[in-house]
Amino acid sequence: MKLDGRKIGLAITGSHCTFEKVIPQIERLKKEGAEVFIILSDSAKNTDTRYGTAQDWFEKFKNISENEIISSITEAEPIGPQNYLDCIAIAPCTGNTLGKLANGITDGPVLMASKAHLRNMKPLVIAISTNDGLSNNAKNLGLLLNIKNIYFVPFSQDDPIKKPNSLVANMNLLLDTIAASLEGRQIQPILDR
Repeated sequence: MKLDGRKIGLAITGSHCTFEKVIPQIERLKKEGAEVFIILSDSAKNTDTRYGTAQDWFEKFKNISENEIISSITEAEPIGPQNYLDCIAIAPCTGNTLGKLANGITDGPVLMASKAHLRNMKPLVIAISTNDGLSNNAKNLGLLLNIKNIYFVPFSQDDPIKKPNSLVANMNLLLDTIAASLEGRQIQPILDR
């Protein structure tokens, strides 16, 4: 199994329309031998949307991971000193989270977990899902593409005609990106077709 015995943090931010695509990826990670720890942003934990209630999603993520959910800054901070995760994947990663990560802002559980984890020089995988990846957030994407220990799930424009600035990761490549990041490699091509 690709991830046998690995401890993977799966950080979920407020791209609520992408949550349904994350569930099968958690199942795949577990089938490959990983223990999965869910980290929820404030938006993911607290916002009801047309894609489901916050409570329903919380329960789904908790049940599938079989671990307690990390959903506060104080719960996320020990990830650094305890050094227990092999990799964290932010999937989905909103433009808001992308921008804050690129600029060193740590104001929520996902960002604290990422900062705490990166201090241990371990891989952070980003599965982008943002409507402004090729506009306001393009500069932040560029910054993060050049930072050591940060890896990207291959991504593309999800609707170049109706949403020309929008980018979305190919969630089916999440597992392979995590596995490659644990070997210090960026999966290629990074621009998905």
